[in-house]
Amino acid sequence: MSTSVLFDTPGPRARTRYRIIALLGLLVALAIGWVVVDRLNQYQEFSGAKWSPMATWSTWRYYLLLGLWNTIKAAGLSVLGATVFGFVFGSGRLSQHAPVRWVSGAVVEFFRAIPVLIMMIFFFGIYAYNGVFSAELNPLAAVVTALTLYNGAVMAELLRSGVHSLPAGQAEAGLSVGLSPGQVLRSIQIPQAVTAMLPALVSQLVVILKDTALGTVITYPELLQQGQNLSSLHSNIFAALVVVALIFITVNWALTALAGLLERRINRRGRTAGEAVPTAPVAAGAED
Repeated sequence: MSTSVLFDTPGPRARTRYRIIALLGLLVALAIGWVVVDRLNQYQEFSGAKWSPMATWSTWRYYLLLGLWNTIKAAGLSVLGATVFGFVFGSGRLSQHAPVRWVSGAVVEFFRAIPVLIMMIFFFGIYAYNGVFSAELNPLAAVVTALTLYNGAVMAELLRSGVHSLPAGQAEAGLSVGLSPGQVLRSIQIPQAVTAMLPALVSQLVVILKDTALGTVITYPELLQQGQNLSSLHSNIFAALVVVALIFITVNWALTALAGLLERRINRRGRTAGEAVPTAPVAAGAED
C-alpha cells in the first residue's frame, strides 16, 4: 500500500466523516439551487417570451455577434501588443547589463501591480481629454492599452521564470561553442522557455479574452455590454447573461483546445526531431 509523507490514508471513521460532510455540502448546494430557481421562476425568467429573442437572427447579428467580434478584436490586438511588450521587457530582465535589468524590472512590476480596470479608466480619460483618437476609437484604444500593459508585464515575468527554470547546462553548452550570452538567450534559452511555459501563456490568453468584459465600464461595445443592451431591450437580463456566458465558455474552450493541440504537436516534434546515430569504434591507428 502506497503512503504519502504529506497525506495519511484516512481510516474508516475519517472516510465516514468525509462522506457525511460531502452529503451535507450536496444538500446545501441543492437547497441553494432550488431557492435560486424558485426565485427566478417567480419573476418568469424561464418564460418563452424572455428566451425567444435569443433565437432570432437580428439578436445575433446586431448584438451578440457584433459584441463577440469587438471582444475578439480587442483581445487579438492586446495579445499582439502584450507579446511584443513581454518579449522586450522579459529579455530586458535577463540582460547582462544591470541598468537594463533594473529599468525592465521596474516597468514590469509597476504594470503588474495596477488593476486592469483602473488603467482602462485612466487611459480612456487621457485619450478622450486630449483627443488622441476619435470618440468611436477611444474605448477600444483604452481597453487594448490596459490589457497590453498588464498582460505584457505578466508575460515578461513568465519568460524570465521560464528561462531561469532551464538547466544551467543549456547556457554553458552555448557559451562553450563560442556564442555570446545574448546569442545564447535568443537562440537557445528563449525558444525552450516559450515551449515550457506554453500552458501558462494559454491561460494568460484566456485571461485577456475575459478581461475585455471590463471594457463595459468605459462603454466599449464588447460581448457583455451588448448582452446588457439586449437585456434592456427585451427585459430578459437572466437569459441574455446566460447566453453571453455560454459564448464566453465556448470561445475559451476552443482556445484552450487549440493551444493543447499546438503543445502536443510541439512536444511530438521535439521527441521525433532525430536520434543520435551510433558510430562504430575506431581501431587504434585507423585514422593514420
